[in-house]
Amino acid sequence: MREVIHDETTAAVSDILLTTGEAARVLGVSRQHVVDLCDRGDLPYQTTGVHRRIRRADLEALRVQSGRLLREQRRTLWLGHAIAGKVVADPGHALDIAWTNLTTLRERHTRGQGRQWLDEWERLLDGPIEGVLRALTSTDPRSLELRANNPFAGLITAGERTRVLEAFTGWVASR
Repeated sequence: MREVIHDETTAAVSDILLTTGEAARVLGVSRQHVVDLCDRGDLPYQTTGVHRRIRRADLEALRVQSGRLLREQRRTLWLGHAIAGKVVADPGHALDIAWTNLTTLRERHTRGQGRQWLDEWERLLDGPIEGVLRALTSTDPRSLELRANNPFAGLITAGERTRVLEAFTGWVASR
């Protein structure tokens, strides 16, 4: 199945090559599991010297084939909903925090994949608030990745975060 490319940003993201460690973080699994997927032929890869590199589009295709979100992706979705609630309750305050964090993150990430996600967040923060809310609460691949790199640290308190994660853990355990 070929990924449909909608625009230049999506094209650039789908062509990104990830290390096995980066792929593992995206999937919420161990690096060794990613290596095993490559060795079994379940995940296509390229070699750069002796190192495996995995196309972002191939990684997303594998995730979509599984038909469900991974535990880590579901966890960040629950946190995304909590953050979205704070954004809706006080958009000005929430966006101020996001802009401050984005500025700090840009100082640390001057290039590479991290910078691309920061650029995407900047576009979202400059646009209608609904775009931010969609990124925080959608299960599409782009939103899943954006949530893993979001600039809303500190918007929910440590206590709120703990309560959300405890609720998530309880919900998962009851299933």
